[in-house]
Amino acid sequence: MNPRLGITVGLMLLITGPVSAAEVYRNVDAHGNVTFSDEPSKGAKAVEVKPVTTITLPKPQNVRETEKLREEVKREGSIYESVSFTYPKDDQAFHSGSGDIQFRMSSTPGLEPNHKYEVTLDGQPVGQSTSGSIIVSNVFRGTHEAGIHIVDKNGVQIKSGAPIRFTVHRPSVQN
Repeated sequence: MNPRLGITVGLMLLITGPVSAAEVYRNVDAHGNVTFSDEPSKGAKAVEVKPVTTITLPKPQNVRETEKLREEVKREGSIYESVSFTYPKDDQAFHSGSGDIQFRMSSTPGLEPNHKYEVTLDGQPVGQSTSGSIIVSNVFRGTHEAGIHIVDKNGVQIKSGAPIRFTVHRPSVQN
């Protein structure tokens, strides 16, 4: 026998072995008793078994580290009494031909080192700043909602202020 043929046949048996082991057969005997087996028998029918859902739980040390981070974020956020926009004001409407909007914000007390103001526009982050001023370009006409947050060095929100709504008027080709 050719050694290569022997190796090929052996590999084929290894590959097909696990496939047959994964099959499940259902058999009902003369008394109506139902049995399941991984080996075929007379009168048995193959049953399709769906994959089992498994969940991998995090390791206890990872859970403790996550809890520590949450406590740290909570502690950092508690140093701020408030964060808010100083411009634009809530429900303000204004004209902006280019759609550029300058947001100004402040907090009490002022920002700590490694913290930034973050502005969201219609739920999406649009900028971060330590100076208290962010310019957002090409804001579409219409009414928008802006959110204000203080984030830590990892970008995690540690304090949020009340959102504001404002309306931008921009010229169009039609008017």
